[in-house]
Amino acid sequence: MGKNIISQHRGRGGPRYRSPSHRYIGKITHRIYDLKEKTDVVSGRVINIIHDPGHSAPLAIIQYNNGEKNYMLAPEGINTNKTLESGIKATPDLGNTLPLINIPIGTQICNIEQNPGDGGKYIRAAGCSAVIVAKTEDKVTIQFPSKKLKELNGMCRATIGILAASGKGDKPFVKAGKRHHAMKSRNRLYPRTSAVAMNAVDHPFGSGRGRHIGKPKTPSKFAPPGAKVGLIGAKRTGRKK
Repeated sequence: MGKNIISQHRGRGGPRYRSPSHRYIGKITHRIYDLKEKTDVVSGRVINIIHDPGHSAPLAIIQYNNGEKNYMLAPEGINTNKTLESGIKATPDLGNTLPLINIPIGTQICNIEQNPGDGGKYIRAAGCSAVIVAKTEDKVTIQFPSKKLKELNGMCRATIGILAASGKGDKPFVKAGKRHHAMKSRNRLYPRTSAVAMNAVDHPFGSGRGRHIGKPKTPSKFAPPGAKVGLIGAKRTGRKK
């Protein structure tokens, strides 16, 4: 008797694939997009830098002068007691958050908003940063680490700097047990077995002589969950020329 393939097991919603959000510190966003943010500047102080299992980069706890407290992704070079600014009139210095239209071209930025006020959607992983490459009257073009360009509304906010913990991936796990515990803390499946190494009853790509699929890997988008693996509903396959 075969078993459910990973996509079926994941769809069931069991604890193995459920995000362990009870371990997370909280939602990481820019300061609320209020009138003060749109017209002036709010200053705050870094009171602590902590680890959150839900993010690869460390978090900084900011205590603002108006009594608010917020969590932000910490860029490299900031420390406790450092004063940071947020708002349209903030100076374009390390760790400050301000609209893209007010940030000089060539500046490295992180935690970029997709739409003004959404709190940040892009460049949130450890060691990542994007670069502002061009500006128009109300649009700003940024270059992602993948070298792709994207044009955004100039009022979208971003934090200046490169996200900390850039050396996170330099140290190898060395032992499978270390990787096992790291994956278990985030409820991720480990180890992942290759589909072509399974038996035919366990996966559509299983069995056969040698490590080959033996059938097209482009199922229809209407295929049932037990067969919906590979390049699902693909319009084209292969390398783009």
